[in-house]
Amino acid sequence: MASPTTITPLPPRLPDSSTNPPAHHIGAPPRSFKNPWPSYGSPGVSGALKARWGPHRNFVPVPTDTSQLVTVRTDPDFGALLPASSLKATWIGHASFLVETPIQPGSARGVRILLDPVWSQKVGPYGMLGPERFVGLPCEVEEVGEVDAVLISHDHYDHLDSPTLRRVRERGEGRVRFLVGLGLRHTLVGLGVGIRADEVVELDWWGGVRVEVEGVGAAEVVCTPAQHGSGRTPWGFSATLWCSWVIREVKGRSTASSTASTLEDGLEKGALGKALYFTGDTGYCCVHSDAELSSAQAPVPPCPAFTEIGQLFGPFDLALLPIGCYLPRSFMSSQHSSPDDSISIHKDVRSKKSIGMHYGTFRGNLSAHHEPVTEPPMRWKKACEEAGLEWGAEIGLCDIGETVAV
Repeated sequence: MASPTTITPLPPRLPDSSTNPPAHHIGAPPRSFKNPWPSYGSPGVSGALKARWGPHRNFVPVPTDTSQLVTVRTDPDFGALLPASSLKATWIGHASFLVETPIQPGSARGVRILLDPVWSQKVGPYGMLGPERFVGLPCEVEEVGEVDAVLISHDHYDHLDSPTLRRVRERGEGRVRFLVGLGLRHTLVGLGVGIRADEVVELDWWGGVRVEVEGVGAAEVVCTPAQHGSGRTPWGFSATLWCSWVIREVKGRSTASSTASTLEDGLEKGALGKALYFTGDTGYCCVHSDAELSSAQAPVPPCPAFTEIGQLFGPFDLALLPIGCYLPRSFMSSQHSSPDDSISIHKDVRSKKSIGMHYGTFRGNLSAHHEPVTEPPMRWKKACEEAGLEWGAEIGLCDIGETVAV
């Protein structure tokens, strides 16, 4: 029988920079949202046209030699043989992961959370338009096992995939909870995939909940800022909130009668355990030249939110950071991090270990004309070495279908 899942709100933990009303809200109540930092700059329509048709294009086809692509491990075990005390993340490809919190004594598994799940071959309207997957899937949705919650970072098609959500919801038979940024409840219910309004939890930046699964355990989940955008239609840009996510283990087995502690109490009592940070899609700082690949060359300060996340919720045992679809920098930098940017995010959030993602699976329609699909992992390793970090221990990569445990 599926385990019932309950959601308990947590008091927000706000950075010193927070304002009332929040700086990222447009309107009260908010009718849309914005990136409230100088680190964000929109290139506009002219910037998009220049990026697509300008002289710096460098289209390189996806290699036909699959040995040059990300390795796909089929039939993954999702870390079943790894120590029960491990926090585990299995890469499905692009920004999709299955995360499982450490298994508590007396439980058969940990709390299991899908991040931005996408199993489709194409990501776009009606499953017919948009980028196409150029490497295989490690498994089918139905092979993942029981899922307790789904976290969605924003509504772009390569992160919010309606066919996948239909399959997840059908398998969960109504017990899965979908955690999203403000405004996305209406979107999920309107997809027509069976998700009900009472199955969706909307959160603003810095808001959190405790996800408790009877007989399994609990995790605290916090919606945190990202520097990105939203919109599934031209008339829906910035109408829903984009975010990153913090996931932290709650120690001790959950029962139907257990009382959820607050985040602050949990920290004071040591009841909170291992923590993971997931950026979703994010930029780090705006640069104005395609030659500027490093955040150190940026003429504006970086997004301050990552330092605030590190101060409030770090250090993290594991961070999942984007390293692909970042070229051309003159257009992409505000919304997509380069490998160099994500090394800075790794430091800002105080992560002990960070794994690169958001590459090697789909090719963005714009970045395809500038970024060879083999480049992100090479730049990620180079940026690691230039920063004096240890490859494989502090910074690394994993195969699709591989489980990283900390």
